[in-house]
Amino acid sequence: MEITTDLIKELRELTSCGVIECKKALEESAGDLQKAKAYLQKRGLEIAAKKGSRTAKEGRIESYLHSGNKIGVMLELNCETDFVAKNEDFVRISKDIAMHIAAMNPKYVRREDIPEDVLKEQKDVNVFAKEVCLMEQPFVKEPGKTITDIINGIIASVGENIQVGRFIRYKVNESE
Repeated sequence: MEITTDLIKELRELTSCGVIECKKALEESAGDLQKAKAYLQKRGLEIAAKKGSRTAKEGRIESYLHSGNKIGVMLELNCETDFVAKNEDFVRISKDIAMHIAAMNPKYVRREDIPEDVLKEQKDVNVFAKEVCLMEQPFVKEPGKTITDIINGIIASVGENIQVGRFIRYKVNESE
């Protein structure tokens, strides 16, 4: 099957990956869009695993005020270079994750951040972690993907390690 620019464009819109990666994925999957998407997701996980140990000392602080100004979020999203910190996809995903935090109210970034005494109180740690850990929550804009999946997609796209450093969420008249 011929790989057309329209097919590459469609795959790019679905995955946010680069043109070359999309073209290669479509060639590997004989033009099958779903197989190409699966190929890119697998490739993204491999790339993320390789990049995961690299230090992410750059990044940006993203703020988000929910309509009505009753909920506010500050998010630290880290990457390896200031070049990526200014990248359009990185900026967009930082805004989206801050909005997600406002909507879903996670308590921790990762499962490892949950205090041991809190974990001991839970009947099903996996269910609890999906509710309170940002990285394990279904993304509000794409419920079929977790925040980890979304970040891995950006890692594959920009070629750098990206990590959520920390966040804080405020709601008017709400204490911890």
